[in-house]
Amino acid sequence: MMNTKIYTHVHSLAEELMVAVQKKDQVRFDKSYQELKQVCDDNDNTDKDHPVQWETLADFTDDLELAITIYDKALTKAQEINSKDFLSSIAYSTALLKLELGEKDSAIEYLEKAKVSSNKIVDKELKAEIHDLLMDLKDQETVNESE
Repeated sequence: MMNTKIYTHVHSLAEELMVAVQKKDQVRFDKSYQELKQVCDDNDNTDKDHPVQWETLADFTDDLELAITIYDKALTKAQEINSKDFLSSIAYSTALLKLELGEKDSAIEYLEKAKVSSNKIVDKELKAEIHDLLMDLKDQETVNESE
């Protein structure tokens, strides 16, 4: 269970980051991002550690390789608490970045993990997005193999 105070803080920082992105306010973005990173670092490997803070940090990380590293850390945290919701959403987000980097095979691996986790989640929309993207990528592979 996540500490409510930390969740509220992470949530408000995410909102700050969204506003900064919309207003193209880099100074505000950098300040909020650093504060979020500090929350993650302060709580790392403590009883206040939670995948939501790491997933949020990765969501706002511009460097794709760094974002993937942070998502992988969030995945580890989600596995530790056996949260199917976080395992699904984090693996899906990582797969999208892998695709952006042109790493299709790796994206499929993350989607496979997301699909397994998503069997136990309530979020039908996320479940469908994972399934559809995985099927699209596998269909593309089949087409490429038959050419």
